[in-house]
Amino acid sequence: MFRSSALLSFAFFAVAYGQQVGTLTAETHPPLTWETCTASGCTTEQSTVVIDANWRYLHIVGGTTNCYEGDTWDFDICTSPEVCAANCALDGADYESTYGVTTSGDQLTLGFVTVSEQANVGSRLYLMAPGSETEYQLFHMVNQEISFTIDVSNLPCGINGAIYFSQMDADGGVGRFPTNKAGAQYGTGYCDSQCPKDIKFIDGVANTVDWTPSTNNVNTGTGSTGSCCTEMDIWEANSMSAAFTAHACSVTEQTSCTGTSCSLPNSTQGVCDQAGCDFNSFRLGDTSFFGPGMTVDTTQPFTVVTQFVSSNNESTGTLSAIRRVYVQNGNVIQNSETNVAGITATNQIDETFCTQETAAFDETDTFDQKGGFGAMTSAFNAGMVLVLSLWDDYAVNMLWLDSDFPTNGNDPGDARGSCPITSGVPATVEAESPNAKVIISNIKVGAIGSTFSATGTTGTGTGTGTGTGTGTGTGTAPAATQTVFGQCGGIGWTGPTACATGSTCVDSNPYFFQCIPS
Repeated sequence: MFRSSALLSFAFFAVAYGQQVGTLTAETHPPLTWETCTASGCTTEQSTVVIDANWRYLHIVGGTTNCYEGDTWDFDICTSPEVCAANCALDGADYESTYGVTTSGDQLTLGFVTVSEQANVGSRLYLMAPGSETEYQLFHMVNQEISFTIDVSNLPCGINGAIYFSQMDADGGVGRFPTNKAGAQYGTGYCDSQCPKDIKFIDGVANTVDWTPSTNNVNTGTGSTGSCCTEMDIWEANSMSAAFTAHACSVTEQTSCTGTSCSLPNSTQGVCDQAGCDFNSFRLGDTSFFGPGMTVDTTQPFTVVTQFVSSNNESTGTLSAIRRVYVQNGNVIQNSETNVAGITATNQIDETFCTQETAAFDETDTFDQKGGFGAMTSAFNAGMVLVLSLWDDYAVNMLWLDSDFPTNGNDPGDARGSCPITSGVPATVEAESPNAKVIISNIKVGAIGSTFSATGTTGTGTGTGTGTGTGTGTGTAPAATQTVFGQCGGIGWTGPTACATGSTCVDSNPYFFQCIPS
């Protein structure tokens, strides 16, 4: 270890070079293919994934001494945020042996507990732009859909296999913060609507001010600075419960925060909406929809489709609704309908649903206060990064997803899943389910209706607002006849208006009519 007296002169020399890159382990991003789709078909994209900087070995430049060990910084090395960024390097990752991350073609597997030199729990990765080692892929999702196939059969209570969009910088912050020399290649620049304070480097400098080691004996702590941005959780789930949630922020890019500007639960003070506008089938009244042996049977893989409906059926419109459908064993399964007093029956997220949900559950409508669908539209127009992660919850044991939260609550919305209130304790989950994993494959992004096909349908999905939540498919139909679940009308529509046999054209909204099975 450098003595602090020797380190001082080194720091002044190195500070111009900023947050640096280590050379002890070569950084090789695991390959992962995905597809972009149109009505004419899909094209395979050759991409890679990169693990977040927080998981990486962080050591002094030119040496092996840890800058961060256990749950705290070495303050002999990190005498200030700027000096720490100059003197410490993020190194390459051994994805499989250290982090339990493997890829094969279009399939990504995230392991839960990996034991090499020391135990690692979970991971957070980002999809890189095709052909690039230095930039994340940015997604513009208004009037688009994303689908993926997922296997959550090995995820018990208390673990979350999450897929979501965050409004991160494509280069990981290099362009805006020149002291950051590592960038997206090394997984920097993370932000979300919780304004996390456990991020080791924010805005190109170390988050060392007022750093507090963890009280839960985990390999993390928190500083005085958080990292905020708009977030769209398209998938948070284990084998017992699932939710998709929109989180708006009043800031328009990754933004650091301190004090009350950081998001606070159910508070209007922060810049982001922590609670979000969420759709959890169990919480919203259908307790038999998602789980082992249920309508969506989590003992086997299924495809998740999320559609981002535009107000004018064009990418230039405002995001007006978020729909969800599933495909399993060749059948389309429409999202469950709400069954809660005060919420008009629906199976999608839209402005009416968000307003009614917060009132029905006696919550603060921070989603609307932080910009609502307008903020989500702006974030998608700017471009958002796809995040893929597996984690357990040292704060509240994931009870907000899969159990009763609060644990003594009996009010509407408190029951979120069938897991016991004693479940999800990280130390127990890690000891009893170290081999837990999530398998994500067949990621596709494209025009609504272009990313999946199916042979049948389950459910009727009446919905409200702009759609039925049924999705669209790519089945065959005669010329000038739209396929089942395809678009068949609406303002500006010039395609076929007749539906294939067995389906009827339904007026979902003025801009989007859809062929629904009769």
